[in-house]
Amino acid sequence: MGRPGRGWTGGWTVLMWVAVVCLVLTDGRRSRQPRCPVGCTCTKDNALCENVRSVPHTFPSDVVSLSFVKSGFNEIAGASFVHTPNLQLLLFTANSFDLIDEDAFVGLPHLEYLFIENNRIASISPFAFRGLKALLHLSLAYNNLETLPKDVFRGMEALTKVDLRGNNLICDCKLKWLVEWIHHTNATLDQIYCSGPPIHQGKKINDLLPHSFDCITTEFASYQLLRFESISVETFTFGNEQYVVFAQPFAGTCNFLEWDHVEMTFRTYDTIQSTSTVVCKPMVIDNQLFIIVAQLFGGSHIYKRDSSANKFIKIQDIDILRIRKPNDIETFVIDGESFFVIADSSKAGSTTVYKWNGIGFYSHQSLHPWYRDTDVEYLEISNKPHLILSSSSQRPVVYQWNRSQKKFDRRTDIPDMEDVFSIKHFRVKGELFICLTRYIGDSRVMRWDGAMFKEVQTFPSRGSMVFQPVSVGKWQYAILGSDYSLTQVYQWDAKRGQFVPSQELSIQAPRGFSVVSVDNRVFLLASSFKGKTQIYEHLMIDLSD
Repeated sequence: MGRPGRGWTGGWTVLMWVAVVCLVLTDGRRSRQPRCPVGCTCTKDNALCENVRSVPHTFPSDVVSLSFVKSGFNEIAGASFVHTPNLQLLLFTANSFDLIDEDAFVGLPHLEYLFIENNRIASISPFAFRGLKALLHLSLAYNNLETLPKDVFRGMEALTKVDLRGNNLICDCKLKWLVEWIHHTNATLDQIYCSGPPIHQGKKINDLLPHSFDCITTEFASYQLLRFESISVETFTFGNEQYVVFAQPFAGTCNFLEWDHVEMTFRTYDTIQSTSTVVCKPMVIDNQLFIIVAQLFGGSHIYKRDSSANKFIKIQDIDILRIRKPNDIETFVIDGESFFVIADSSKAGSTTVYKWNGIGFYSHQSLHPWYRDTDVEYLEISNKPHLILSSSSQRPVVYQWNRSQKKFDRRTDIPDMEDVFSIKHFRVKGELFICLTRYIGDSRVMRWDGAMFKEVQTFPSRGSMVFQPVSVGKWQYAILGSDYSLTQVYQWDAKRGQFVPSQELSIQAPRGFSVVSVDNRVFLLASSFKGKTQIYEHLMIDLSD
């Protein structure tokens, strides 16, 4: 029995030695610290890396301050420091990288100081600094930054200091958010200057105000395509609803559309059958809707909306001896009395004014025969009613309303403006302007100076049959159509006192434009004589977003 006892004593000794070795090895693994990376110098709590090609993944755990100098990596990539969560200070200087990526500093909950100075940074991700909730001081000084992504400082509520000196910041709409942020943050910024644009160049960003930026631009965006040709378009309000009517010469109809508030599109409302229709002019008198239908053949007619029967009924023919080849219709009210005038473009017809007498419309005045008028425009000049007739045989003629005679008298013409196809007027801050359309040559904008119309601007016309001013809110446009090229949209520049190019639209043989506002949206309707009629939506775009 003695030998077995001694054998077991030796076995226990071996087991104890094995256990001791395991404990030593385990303790050694536990106490082993990551070494200082190659290219870096580490002290008790600081690490300095110089000329490294990438961000090292391991540092001694007691390092709380890390610096990179003259490093060769091209960017600070996402999650570059997740292995060094104890960092409180991080510095980059004289490095060659030019990009800070998304979530570059994620995993640094204790970081308080971040210096990224004297590098080549030209681009920063909008979420580069995400997660730095404890950051107190951020310096991006002396880099190549021209802008900063919107809200790049979002979530950094502890910030007390931001340094952006030494960059080439362009103080345009992309940087408007920074100006707003400066006026709302508790952090302080050193004085920084704008490198552009010219309007702000050399100014202190700190002194700019959000309203210093004009960042709202507009455009007409294609919204709906109508599969028919049309030669004119009119919009009108009746019974608190908005309607659109297109004259379709080939189909021989007046095509009425209404807005579908559910489907958010324009849909067919009704039609009036006619022949070679050129104008369908709506006119509302005492809550009654009349439609003057001008035709090239078979005479022109007047229709009335019968609400009980829910249809249009013809109530009157227009004298075919006076109106042989109608080309345009204008409606207007003078001293409470309702009129319309038809421009006749035939050799034998006569442009004629018609007046409502409570029962029907009767011929009130023939302006002049034999002149082949192509367009008539009603407007007020110095608070007095006027008509301007455009003609293929003479310069535009201006007529003034004689209140005592209750007729229009010829007043003058517009000199040096032969071959004007049409004239449309608009106002800017009370000043009266007209757009004169020429098919070939130069279309023009002219301003009334109190005594006559004077030229403001010319526009090359190539097959233009419409030069239409259009007003949407505070924006004034002029749309110059063309049979041979793109339609040009111009926007009024108040500082220059002229129109500037805004947009191009692709419309085949445009003949008319009109705007309608429904459900707080604005649409531009464009008639096309040789292609599909189009509807555009007027959009406001905030460039600061």
